This record gives sequence, C-alpha cells and structure tokens, in this order.
Amino acid sequence: MRADAQRNRDRLLTVAVEAFTGPDGGDVTLDSIAKQAGVGIGTLYRHFPTREALVEAAYRNELEKLCESAPELLTERPPADALRDWMDHFVDYMTTKRGMADALKAVIASGGNPYEHSRAKLLAALSTLLTVGGADGTLRSDVAVEDVFAGLGGVTMIAGEPAQREQAGRLLDLLLDGLRSR
Repeated sequence: MRADAQRNRDRLLTVAVEAFTGPDGGDVTLDSIAKQAGVGIGTLYRHFPTREALVEAAYRNELEKLCESAPELLTERPPADALRDWMDHFVDYMTTKRGMADALKAVIASGGNPYEHSRAKLLAALSTLLTVGGADGTLRSDVAVEDVFAGLGGVTMIAGEPAQREQAGRLLDLLLDGLRSR
C-alpha cells in the first residue's frame, strides 16, 4: 500500500473508533467519518466497502495496537512496569470495545466475527509480559495467564466513567501487587 493510502486508512480507522464510541455511535454516517478524516467518501469505500467492514477493521486495529504494545513496552520499561502500563491499555481497549458494542453487533448480524482470534491474541500478549517478568524474577512465574486475564476482565467491568476509571486503576495496582514475586 502506498504511504498516502496507508495514512488515509489509518486516519479513517482512528476517526471511526472515535465516531463509533461517541454518543451518536450507532447513527454516525460514513460520510461524516470520511469528512472528519479529511478524505472523500470514495476513499473510505475503497478501503472499507461496507459500514460493517469499517467497524470490524476499526475494532481489529485497536486489538492489534494493544497486542503489539506488549513487546514495545518491554523494551522501554522493566517487566512489572510494562505489565502495569499494558493493563491500563487493556482497560482502555475494553472501554472502547464496549463503546462500539452496537456497531459490533451489526457486524455480527451481517455474518462477520470481529472477535475471532481476539482472545488468543490478548492471551499471547499478556503471556509475553508475564513470562519476561517471571524470567527476571520480578513477577510470579506460577500464575496462569488465563487467571490474570480473568482478573483484568473483572476490573474492566467497572471502568466506564472517569471516577470508576480511577477505581479500576487502584484495582489494577492490587492485581499487579499480587503478581509480584516475593
């Protein structure tokens, strides 16, 4: 893909996530997304032939960004800090996913499966963080990645509003404290 086409696609995905998670998410028009992204409607349709294709691509893009951030964080921060940062990103991702719920339901109704492979990718990213932390002795190595994932899922259940997001942060601190090796 040409660099300008990739930039247009990336901008469309960013604007789509913002639009689909906004108050008018279910009713936002593709024309308004194209306009806000600074491209024509033809450009949008060249990349995403249907509304459902745009929604699914926007969701998958958010998933990829989250999963790809795990190894990047490990190059920048110690493993426990990288894990804590990733957990914050995970809560943000889940909040975005909930905001896109209506749009994602439409994708499913049209026969798509935006969640295919999501769990496996998330578990792999989380496993990377836990494995590196376990190898350097800062995190417990006896914890199942699925258990940590379930704990993160529980934390995200309360993280909708700003005050609740603060509580979610405190719960993530508690979860991380339980993961530290003693």
